[in-house]
Amino acid sequence: MQLHISPSMRSITISSNNGFTDLMKIKVAARHISYRTLLHTILIVAFLLPFVFILTALVTLEGANKCSSFGTLSFNLLSHLVLLCPDCFGRRFGPRFLGRVDDSGKLVRDFYKIFNQVITEEIPDGLKLPDSFSQLVAELKNNQYDAKTFAFSLRAMVLSCYIKIVTLNLLYSSLMEKLEREIRESKVSELMNRHFAASSIPKGIHCFSLRLTDEYSSNAYARRQLPSPELLPVLSNNSYHHFVLSTDNILAASVVVTSVVRSSLDPEKVVFHVITDKKTYAGMHSWFALNPVASIIVEVKGIHQFDWLTRENVPVLEAIERHHDFRNYYHGNHIAGANLSNTTPRSFASKLQARSPKYISLLNHLRIYLPELFPDLDKVVFLDDDVVIQRDLSPLWEIDLQGKVNGAIETCKGEDEWVMSKYFKNYFNFSHPLIAKHLDPDECAWAYGMNIFDLHAWRKTNIRETYHFWLKENLKSNLTMWKLGTLPPALIAFKGHVHPIDPSWHMLGLGYQRKINIENVKRAAVIHYNGQSKPWLEIGFDHLRPFWTKYVNYSNDFVRNCHILES
Repeated sequence: MQLHISPSMRSITISSNNGFTDLMKIKVAARHISYRTLLHTILIVAFLLPFVFILTALVTLEGANKCSSFGTLSFNLLSHLVLLCPDCFGRRFGPRFLGRVDDSGKLVRDFYKIFNQVITEEIPDGLKLPDSFSQLVAELKNNQYDAKTFAFSLRAMVLSCYIKIVTLNLLYSSLMEKLEREIRESKVSELMNRHFAASSIPKGIHCFSLRLTDEYSSNAYARRQLPSPELLPVLSNNSYHHFVLSTDNILAASVVVTSVVRSSLDPEKVVFHVITDKKTYAGMHSWFALNPVASIIVEVKGIHQFDWLTRENVPVLEAIERHHDFRNYYHGNHIAGANLSNTTPRSFASKLQARSPKYISLLNHLRIYLPELFPDLDKVVFLDDDVVIQRDLSPLWEIDLQGKVNGAIETCKGEDEWVMSKYFKNYFNFSHPLIAKHLDPDECAWAYGMNIFDLHAWRKTNIRETYHFWLKENLKSNLTMWKLGTLPPALIAFKGHVHPIDPSWHMLGLGYQRKINIENVKRAAVIHYNGQSKPWLEIGFDHLRPFWTKYVNYSNDFVRNCHILES
């Protein structure tokens, strides 16, 4: 008997030794076969081999090629082969095996009786089994078995083979479960480490901020007014192009401002409003006071310097920052209570990103208060601190928003499933009754990071009140209405107030997509490192970092002395 597996793995053929006939031929579909599928196939074939060998023995003994039968999966069904093919068994087993005349009917009944008897009896303890099926066939040729001994031997060999197959399958399943569990735990550990790395402050950047803060207290020039008194009227002049940046990252702020200036065709018309928190204000002010950017006007203000930002005006955000469940959600144990066995690594990564501590920072919610913070301005471009500007943005002020408030790129019209295939269903929990009642899961989402806001039109809406309402509802619902930071409540608040702009203005995904088209990066007006792999972190992507680092002044004493991004 021969077992032949084709080189392409598309067929398995079992044939007799004398080549008369193919006893079994298994064809496999023309597709890739996993190792698990291949192993299961081999185990099934191995289980069928005992029955195939019996048929082979019959062919070998008689040399006939006209009779064939099909092996079954149990010894009980094997016994029925006698009844299914009486002519074959009668002619082949009669004279030589049972020592009787060719009485096929009686032979069949006797053989069937023997098989039934063997099924119900215990296998003799001293029964010596052949070492292989070849030996069984050889001994059968030499008439070393009577019918009952042969039946016992066959039953014992089948049972032994079955036990081995079951044992191997259990061992294989146990091994695969262990390997899958270890792989999943390793992946989760990696994702947790990346989450902590993304949420931490690199030593160099921390040094950078501390040194600049110290400079503010010891250097009068670092405390000089920004901008100078004669330029203060420009801060509310709508003939200029006003950019707003809200951040506590001094180095990132310097890159954003520098990239805008270098890309601008008319930098004299650029005004930057940099907003930061109280702890970073001194360092941020020192940097722009000591390193003035040619041709543009920069204003640095702390949240504490805005009279409008009081507890009365932002009660919801005050509650968010102080609420125990909120703080535990963003700062607590991210694995506790998570069913990792039913969570894919990609889903877990998404949940970790949604639980970044930055989402409960007032700086991250600040854009919803732009009309109140800048009451004299009509239109501004709001930039995140993880963007780089590569093209002149002045045409944004010429876009007709058609009465809408927010000019943004839509993120549902593209082939990239990570970035440009986002709908409301990707952000909201539509099993929540309030969400299901008020939102459409197939509505297109849009992006934060680079937005042109018409503040004049905004003041005529109730966007801020809507934003506060949904934050309160999510708080009441124990944070179950959405899963990702500040964008979901904004998607609701700006519903009906968004004007889509050309996608070439804003390219997303440089903070979590390693495989990205570099030519597309070069062509984009604004590139956005949204995601965990920020360019100022060690986990940033090396091939994408140069687009950001080329705007870092490495000759500056503060940058050099703090060894920022040194390899």
